Amino acid sequence: MFHNNNSLSVSIPVSDDEPDELGRMRVRARRKRKKLTHRRFLRKLLVRYWMLLIIIPTACLLFFEASRIARKPSFNVNSDIQTRTPVDRSSPPLRKETHSNLNRLDPTTHVVAGVRERCLKLLPPEKLDQLDIPVEEESRLPVGKVLYMSESDLSIPGGNATLSQLRAEDTRFNLFTGNQTFEQRDRSFEVKETMMVHCGFYSENGGFKISDEDRSYMQECKVAVSTCAFGGGDDLYQPIGMSEASLKKVCYVAFWDEITQKAQELVERRIGEDGFIGKWRVVVVRDLPFADQRLNGKIPKMLSHRLFPQAKYSIWVDSKSQFRRDPLGVLEALIWRTDSILAISEHGARSSVYDESKAVVKKNKAKPEEVEVQLNQYRKDGLPEDKRFNGKKALCEASVIVRKHTPITNLLMCTWFNEVVRFTSRDQLSFPYVLWRLNAFKSINMFPVCTRKDLVNSMGHIRKAKPLQS
Repeated sequence: MFHNNNSLSVSIPVSDDEPDELGRMRVRARRKRKKLTHRRFLRKLLVRYWMLLIIIPTACLLFFEASRIARKPSFNVNSDIQTRTPVDRSSPPLRKETHSNLNRLDPTTHVVAGVRERCLKLLPPEKLDQLDIPVEEESRLPVGKVLYMSESDLSIPGGNATLSQLRAEDTRFNLFTGNQTFEQRDRSFEVKETMMVHCGFYSENGGFKISDEDRSYMQECKVAVSTCAFGGGDDLYQPIGMSEASLKKVCYVAFWDEITQKAQELVERRIGEDGFIGKWRVVVVRDLPFADQRLNGKIPKMLSHRLFPQAKYSIWVDSKSQFRRDPLGVLEALIWRTDSILAISEHGARSSVYDESKAVVKKNKAKPEEVEVQLNQYRKDGLPEDKRFNGKKALCEASVIVRKHTPITNLLMCTWFNEVVRFTSRDQLSFPYVLWRLNAFKSINMFPVCTRKDLVNSMGHIRKAKPLQS
């Protein structure tokens, strides 16, 4: 190539976009390399620290739950608000209750023939204040007297054994219940003028011991509202909605064992020097006869006529509920007005004993083999599979029991108690059988579920009861 001054220079034009395009390519390459680097870094982190990624969020969640629970009292204590009487200043102060369902007095209603009505039709307040216990009329019932069987301690298998030994052997019939044979069981259902039955308390060595002071108090009761919490299971809810007349004429008695007493003392809920917490007279029972706390709970539930020998009427309320109505008004509405000797709530979900047995097994509330033994015996005895007897639903929800203490109701409760001792402690299974055997439906008021809901504020069980140690 020759160059001279006269030669022409030829320029080759280059596009103005070329440098920008190259730059963008370089940027994309850098980004790609950076992204790959990040991915490798994250992969290394996951491999090395994957446990921390699980533990840290879990720890945060647990911390949140713990702080939330700590803000709630572990034992629920209710006050006397919305009642007509001042708080008993001699009792220890009661902390504010957090249950949204507590102390509600609003009525429960349902629709009848297109009209909304109250489920429990109580008398107006001015008439409740004038209510009194009616004078007892001459009994027209088929049973005139019930005698309670007494037998030698030696007649019980291992009869001279200690209670702890009896518990260790898982013996259900013991020095408290007596040893009911099948022949005696059958005779207990043969209704006649004078009956002799097993009904607990047959031996002073049988347990369920109560102080002389508490026993004297209970012997003075003409009408008793009672509940119990054994094994530290539930809290004590103060009754509400009562009239001044009922406060003067009705005893409120809560049965605790020493486990419950200690559990309540840990949250500074102590029995006053007068024996009361609020309106409840708290009776601490010692030497419980059963290792199964559900069975121990059947004693005050079913044998109130033995605990309150002078009482004419009683109302049982499960510990998971707060009684919220005037007791004399409840007796008037469910017993006196209907000419009944016992009132108990119908079961809300089922009607048949045989259907209930399947539900009990499915929910692990009793062992399948225990339920099978009980139902086989009932089939053998001829218990029909009908869902209703004499036009009435037989299956009950026994969290509230309102009763007149008569020989026939005492007999019914004794035979019912013996059935839960002999078979399973699921009392819904044995109640229809006992009614059927005694032919007692005509004088039983099986009230609907909505009436039960009007009687109580239900809180549910707070914690599982602790079994007794053998």
